[in-house]
Amino acid sequence: MQDAKKLPSGFGRLWTAQTVSSLGDGVTHAALPLLALTLTRNPMALAVVTAAGTLPWLLFGVLGGALVDRWDRRRTMWVADAARAVLLAIPVAAAALDMLSIPLLAIVAFLLGLGGLFFDTAATAYLPDLLGRAPALLERANSRLRGTQTAASGFVGPPAGSALLALGRALPLLADAVSFALSALLVRSLPAMPRPLPEARESLLRQARAGASYVFRDQLLLGLALRPAVGNVAFLAVETVLALFARDRLGIHTFGFGLLLTAEAAGGLLGAGIASFLGRRLGTGTALTCTAAVEGLAVLGLAAAPNPYVAGLALAVCGAGMGATMVLGPSLRQAIVPAHLMGRVASTSRMLAMCAAPFGAFLGGWLATTYDLRTPLYAAAGLLLAMTALTATMTSNRRVEAALRGAAPDDSPDRPESEDAAREGVPGLS
Repeated sequence: MQDAKKLPSGFGRLWTAQTVSSLGDGVTHAALPLLALTLTRNPMALAVVTAAGTLPWLLFGVLGGALVDRWDRRRTMWVADAARAVLLAIPVAAAALDMLSIPLLAIVAFLLGLGGLFFDTAATAYLPDLLGRAPALLERANSRLRGTQTAASGFVGPPAGSALLALGRALPLLADAVSFALSALLVRSLPAMPRPLPEARESLLRQARAGASYVFRDQLLLGLALRPAVGNVAFLAVETVLALFARDRLGIHTFGFGLLLTAEAAGGLLGAGIASFLGRRLGTGTALTCTAAVEGLAVLGLAAAPNPYVAGLALAVCGAGMGATMVLGPSLRQAIVPAHLMGRVASTSRMLAMCAAPFGAFLGGWLATTYDLRTPLYAAAGLLLAMTALTATMTSNRRVEAALRGAAPDDSPDRPESEDAAREGVPGLS
C-alpha cells in the first residue's frame, strides 16, 4: 500500500485532464439550457434535452461497466474524450448555420452522455489501480478531483458559458470541444495499468449481471447507490425548471443565472474541502447521512426563496452537501470493491442514479406545467429528506467500519469470475 501522504505523479495528469474537461462542461452546463430557451419556452421540451443525456445509462449502464472491466481503462478514457470533441463539431456547425433545434440538441446530449458513461466508469476504475487502493489516498485524491471539478465547472465555467453565449451560439460548444481534446491528450500520457484478464467462458451479459448482483446483495453498496438515485430525481426536477424559475420568479437573466450556478459551486468547493474532516469527526456513515439531510433542507430553502440572494445561499448550502457526499461515497466504494469488479459496480451504481434522472426531469416539467414553478422544488426537497431517512441505517458507521475491516487485497488475476462469486458481497457484511 502506498504512503497515504504522497500521491503518485500520474495523478497530477489525471487531475489536470479532468479539470480541463470540467471547465468545458461548466461552460456547456450554463449555456445549454439558455441555448434551449432560445428555441422554446415549453418546460417539457426543455425536459427532453435534459433527460437525453442520462438515457445512455438506462440503456447501456451495466453492459458499459462490463466492457470497461474487459478493456484498457486508460485507452477507454482518451478515446471517449476524443470522440466527444469530434461530436461537438456537429452542433457548433448547426449553430453557426442557424440550424439548431431541440431534437438536434437532444441527440447530441444523448451521444455526449454515452461518451461520459465510458469515460466516467473507466476513470472510477482506473483511480484505485493508480493509487494502490489505499483508502486515505483515495479520499485525498477524490477531494482534490471534486474540488477542482467544482471550481472549474462551477466558478469559471457557468459565467464563461453565459458570456460566450452572448457573443455567439456556437462558442460555448466549441469551448467544450477544445476541453475534451485537451483532456484526451493528457489522459493518453497517463501510465498504463494491467488490463483485467479475459474471463474464460463468461458472456458479457453474465459478467454484467454479476456486477449488478454484487451491488444489490450488499446493504452498504446498495445504500450508497440509492442516495444518488433518489437525489437525481430531485435534482433533475430542480434543474429542469431552474432557468425558468430564476428568470420568472427571481428576476435573474442570462449572466445572473451563471452567477447563481456559481453560488452552488462555491458551496460544492467548500463541501469537498471539508469532506475528510467530516468523515473523521462524525464517521463516514454519519457524515453521509448529515450531508443528505443538508441537501434536502437547502432545496426547501430554495423553493421558498423570496429573492436571488436567499436562492444563492440555499444553492451554496446544497452544493456543500453534494460536494462532501461526492467525495466520501465514491472513496468508500473504491476502497471496498475488488478491482476486477470495479467497472461493473461503478456503472451499476451510476446507472441507478442516471436512470432516475429522466424521471426527475419529466417530473419537474410536469409539475411546473400543471402547478407552478415552485412545486418541483418543494417535491424535490420532500424526496431528499425521505431518502435520508430510508438509507440512514444502510450506510451507518457500523456497516462502513465492518466493510473496511473486511476488505481484503484484490483477488489474484487468475481467479475466475462468476455470478456465484459476486453473490458473496463485501466480506464482513450481512
